[in-house]
Amino acid sequence: MNIDTVKLAYFSPTGTTRKILNEIAEGLGANSIEQIDLTLPAADTLSSAAIQDELVVIGVPVYEGRVSETAIPRLQQLKANKTPAVIVVMYGNRDFEDALLELNDLTREMGFLPIAGGAFVGEHSMATEDVPLANGRPDVDDMKAAKAFGAEIRAKINSLKSVDEASSITPPGNTPYIDHGSSPMMKEIAAATLEENCTLCGECATVCPVGAITIGESVTTDTIACILCNACVKNCSDGARVLDHPLANKVFGWVSKNYQARRDPVTFI
Repeated sequence: MNIDTVKLAYFSPTGTTRKILNEIAEGLGANSIEQIDLTLPAADTLSSAAIQDELVVIGVPVYEGRVSETAIPRLQQLKANKTPAVIVVMYGNRDFEDALLELNDLTREMGFLPIAGGAFVGEHSMATEDVPLANGRPDVDDMKAAKAFGAEIRAKINSLKSVDEASSITPPGNTPYIDHGSSPMMKEIAAATLEENCTLCGECATVCPVGAITIGESVTTDTIACILCNACVKNCSDGARVLDHPLANKVFGWVSKNYQARRDPVTFI
């Protein structure tokens, strides 16, 4: 089976999922690589895209052991017909729980045939220098693993006469999927702006995947819309965006303390 074109479809607020998918594509050695970036609000109004003969690598971050709720309707705009796919979830060194299984089920419902899957580690969205968790990841070793994974997928594809011969994967996880179960109070927490540092450059609004930030005479954040991806915090060059809330600090402080042992990528092929 020949695959000349690889499409990368991803929801990647802080860029770590995108990095891993691009490295997998390098390992695949495709002649053509196309990007389908589903990260920003404009993706909500994309026309449904039919995907036929390409290999599609689909990647999303893990939120509380599940696929990001924001990503799901954006992914569902992709329509496939027995199209081979590689599914990838990115998590912050705690656990990916049911996320890869959920992505496997979701993509099958969309008409894809997942022939490989992986769970990779990226810097936790709430990590800071003072309260770290997988800071700086994906690192060199992660990128090497992603590229090697791509090469393994290429070898599998080359051994097939058609996609009908492809064996399916069985990701770990449980159904029904784990309940997101966040405290209602956590739903009303969002990053805040240190006005003394803010230059009103608007970068935080530009990178927000749900359009929760408005720039006027000051910065306004819709705390209900915020998904705590912290793309605004990671991308603010002036250090004006911070997540500093007692409940968030307590929850993430516990996570950081208990999940420091390095977790490496896990792949299924």
